[in-house]
Amino acid sequence: MRLHWHRTDLRPSDNRALVSPDADPVLPVYVFDPKVLTHAAPPRMAFVLDSLDALREWYRARESDLLVVRGEAPAELARLAEKHDADAVSWAQAYSGLGRRRDDRVRDRLAEMGVETHTVHDHLHHEPGSITTNDGDPYSVYSYFWKKWRDREKASSVPAPGADRLAATTATTPLPTLADLGFDDPEATIPDGGYMTARHRLNDFCDGPIYEYEEARDDPAAAATSRLSPHLTHGTVGVRTVHDRVVRARENAPDDAAREAVETFRGELAWREFYHHVLYFNPEVVTENYREYEHDIEWRDDPETLQAWKDGETGYPIVDAGMRQLRAEAYMHNRVRMIVASFLTKDLLVDWREGYDWFRQKLVDHNPANDNGGWQWAASTGTDAQPYFRIFNPMTQGERHDPDAEYIREYVPELRGVDADVIHGWHECSEAERESAAPDYPAPIVDHSERREAALEMFERARGEADE
Repeated sequence: MRLHWHRTDLRPSDNRALVSPDADPVLPVYVFDPKVLTHAAPPRMAFVLDSLDALREWYRARESDLLVVRGEAPAELARLAEKHDADAVSWAQAYSGLGRRRDDRVRDRLAEMGVETHTVHDHLHHEPGSITTNDGDPYSVYSYFWKKWRDREKASSVPAPGADRLAATTATTPLPTLADLGFDDPEATIPDGGYMTARHRLNDFCDGPIYEYEEARDDPAAAATSRLSPHLTHGTVGVRTVHDRVVRARENAPDDAAREAVETFRGELAWREFYHHVLYFNPEVVTENYREYEHDIEWRDDPETLQAWKDGETGYPIVDAGMRQLRAEAYMHNRVRMIVASFLTKDLLVDWREGYDWFRQKLVDHNPANDNGGWQWAASTGTDAQPYFRIFNPMTQGERHDPDAEYIREYVPELRGVDADVIHGWHECSEAERESAAPDYPAPIVDHSERREAALEMFERARGEADE
């Protein structure tokens, strides 16, 4: 008997750790570990529970089941191994510092019992350390990483195990509710989870929108992105399945422009792996700057403006639309994520860690590698980051990427019926003009031009280039 410990691999197919070459029957397990739950949040847990329900039904249709237990993973897996006379436990390796320390504790506990552990790299095409500089160091610049990632051969997906490979069992413990786990219902409407939902979304994207990805991906009002991020985060779809389908879309592309669009999307898959490699070799980046400055960055402690940012009440329409989308959908368009992150760190001059923590609480697709990479890029503290002197103008960004204000009006109802030119010129409107156009929408809480200069001075002091 072998236990398979599901974590962020909530799928039956393309699961290398589940499909082991050994002939022992497999008993699937999921552990709600309180030490892990302290880092969770309602949106993600709602998605996980939905996905676990779908996965359990898949096992039950094959006369097996998914055992669901609550408790610290080392103790629970040891107890289950003893109860079911299992001689091995398999799982997919973690890449964060927290996950790796947990896995080490499980491995040590099982070794004391004489239980073998089988672990594989399953969440990435290329495991950390497999793509390096010529000197053998991990990359800190994406473009060089991408060239090797792009040309490196990719493994194909693997099929789900047959019913004959699964342990015949019946689990009587129901899935816990969010309340059982100590969470409130999420504020947002959470997308459906589950492996079949992921597969349908992948196919729908690759049957059409992927061919417009290059042109439309930065348009937040367009349905041009894959929305696969929650499924990749929680493993309801495997990376090999995604890549196989994307390659097939490239082969079926109607023209060179469509093929280029597919390749641009492949680049996003490479970004995902790049940030996972960064996290693996630098686990401290979830709380510390990746890039060192001569002096500390003088972030402002400003609870009032931070709350305005969280609430989508900054008076900068594209920023507020993004923050309200986050509250409503537990999701935000990627271009808008960059805009709101730049606004927090370069206009409000607030520490990126405040924004990262808010995204951790609100995003259904949060994972520490990609979220941290994005936040530190925007804050000019990360690997391959935005130079500190390149600061997004939120009004220009809104006009460029949402010219008709379609996205803004969808999430900021106070501005519905307001002309797009007025919306994009909101910072220049007089008090009387704002009162006439949208009396319930706030004036800008800061002046972008003034804060841009303050941000430059702040970073120059951190770099030791400005007078004290």
